[in-house]
Amino acid sequence: MTSNKVELYIYDLSKGMAAALSPMLINKKIDGIWHTAIVVYGREYFFGSHGISSCNPGTTALGQPLRVLTLGETQVPYSVFIDYINGLSESTWAGPTYDLFHHNCNNFSEEIAQFLCGCSIPKYILDLPNEVLSSSLGPAIPLLVSQLEKSARPIAEEQERARENSPDLEQLNSQIEEVRYRSFLLEQRRKTIKEKLAKKDRKKEKKRKKLQSQGSAIPVELEEVAMAEPEVNGAESRLPTDQVMDLEEEERREEEEKKKSREPPVVYKDLLDAKTEFDALLGLVDGKLSEEEQRSMEELQVYMIGDEGSWALSDGFLTFIGRLLHDKNLPNEVRVRTLNILALAALKDDVILVLHQDRKDHVLMNYAFDIDRHSPEEQEALALFVANMFENLSSSEWLMYISEWSYNNQQTSNIRVTTKVAVHSLLSDLPLLQERGTAIIHNLACKEVFDDVAVELTMALLQFFNSKPNEEHLFRCMKALSKFVQISAQEVPQLIQMIGPDPRSFKGTSERIDQLIEQIGAKLR
Repeated sequence: MTSNKVELYIYDLSKGMAAALSPMLINKKIDGIWHTAIVVYGREYFFGSHGISSCNPGTTALGQPLRVLTLGETQVPYSVFIDYINGLSESTWAGPTYDLFHHNCNNFSEEIAQFLCGCSIPKYILDLPNEVLSSSLGPAIPLLVSQLEKSARPIAEEQERARENSPDLEQLNSQIEEVRYRSFLLEQRRKTIKEKLAKKDRKKEKKRKKLQSQGSAIPVELEEVAMAEPEVNGAESRLPTDQVMDLEEEERREEEEKKKSREPPVVYKDLLDAKTEFDALLGLVDGKLSEEEQRSMEELQVYMIGDEGSWALSDGFLTFIGRLLHDKNLPNEVRVRTLNILALAALKDDVILVLHQDRKDHVLMNYAFDIDRHSPEEQEALALFVANMFENLSSSEWLMYISEWSYNNQQTSNIRVTTKVAVHSLLSDLPLLQERGTAIIHNLACKEVFDDVAVELTMALLQFFNSKPNEEHLFRCMKALSKFVQISAQEVPQLIQMIGPDPRSFKGTSERIDQLIEQIGAKLR
C-alpha cells in the first residue's frame, strides 16, 4: 500500500506581534495567534469562515509557514480522502459552522490528522482559544483575529464574487481537483515504473558482471542498459490528458488482474437477509433511541435496504454503532443483529468509506479486540463480519493496517486485532465459531502478512490440527500453512518440526490436501 507524508503547516497570524504585545495586553505571553493547515498529496487543506479550501502548499497571503511539523504517514487513498473532505465541506465543516474559539482551522486540522494517521496536532495550538478567552481582552480579540484570518484565504474577494455569479465554477473546480488527483496518481505510477526498471537493470548488471568474471561472452541484451527509462521520461512531453487516459486504462487492467489472480476469499454472501436483520434490530431498539440515533437508524435502512451508497451515512454513524455494540443495557441480540448487518455491509464495494470514519475512535476494532469477553453469539457474528471483510481488496487491506493506538493500556492495531479474532475463533470449542475461524485464517494467508503474524497463526494452526478437523476445514488451514512456510521460511518450518503434528500424517485425506502437504514438505526438507 502506498503511503503519503502528512504535514502540519503552522502560521502565526500576528506575524510575531502576539509574542511582543500579549504580556502588556493580557498579562500573559502568547507566542502566536496560530493558523494551521494539513499538507498531504501535494496540497494544503485548511478551514475558515469561507469553509474548507485547498491550494498549493504555502501559496496563501500568509506566505511560508513559521514551522512545518511532520505528523506521520497515511495509507488512505486520495480518492477516499477527497470524498471525505467533500462530505465535511457540506456538513460539519461548511463555512457557516466556523467559530473562532470552538470550531476553527486548528480544530479542523486536528480532525483531518486523526482521520489520516490517527495522531493529534500540538496541544499548545488547540489550547490557545482558552488562554485568550480567559483574558480581560477576550471579547475584543475576535474582531482582530477575524481580520487576520482573511489572510489565509487562497483566493481574492473578486474571485469569491465570481463564484457566486458563476454556477459553472463549482463544476470546473471539481474537474480541476479530479485532474490534480489523476496527475498525482500518474506521478506515483511513474515512480513505481522507475523503481521496477531500476531493479531490472540491477539484475542485468549483476548477471553481466558474473559472466564477465567467468570470462564468458556477454549477451547483446545485457549491453543495452535500461532502454525503457527514456520512454518513461519521454512521457512527460505528451499531453496530460493522454497520460491520464493511459494511466486509467493501465489501472483498470491492473485492478482486473488483481481480482483474477488473487486467491478467492471464503466469505458468506447468502447466509443472511438484510431486511430480516434490519427489521429485527428495529424491533429490539424501538423506543430506546434518541432523535439523532433514530436518524442514524434511518440512514442504515437507506444504506442496507435501499441499497444506496455510503453517502447516506452521516459522520456520526459509527458513534451510533458504538452505542449499539457497547451499551450493556440493550439486549444481547441487539449486538448480534448489528454485527450481522455489518457483515452484510462488508460485502458492499464502498464499505471502506465507512471504515475510514473509524480511524479516530476505533469503535469497531476496539469491540473486536474484546472478542474473548463477548457472548458466544456475539463472537460468531463478529467472526462473520471479519471474514466478509475480505470480499473487497480495500476492506481486506484495512484489516492489515499497522498504525497503532492505545486501548485498555495496550498498544494494538488493525492487524493485531484481526490476528486475535482469527486465533480465538479457530481454537474455540464452538463449532460455528471455529468454522469461521478457518475462513479468516485462510483469507489472511492469501494476503501478505508479516513474519510475526505468520508465526503466531502457525502456532494456532498446529494446535487446531490436533482436533482432527473435517476435510474442508483441514484444506483451508493446510492452504494457510503452505503460505506461511513461504512467508517465514525459517521460523515456520522450525515450529512445525518442533511442535507438530507432521502435516504428512494427514496424507490421504483428499487429493487437494495431498498437494498442499507436498508443497509444505518441500520447505521442511
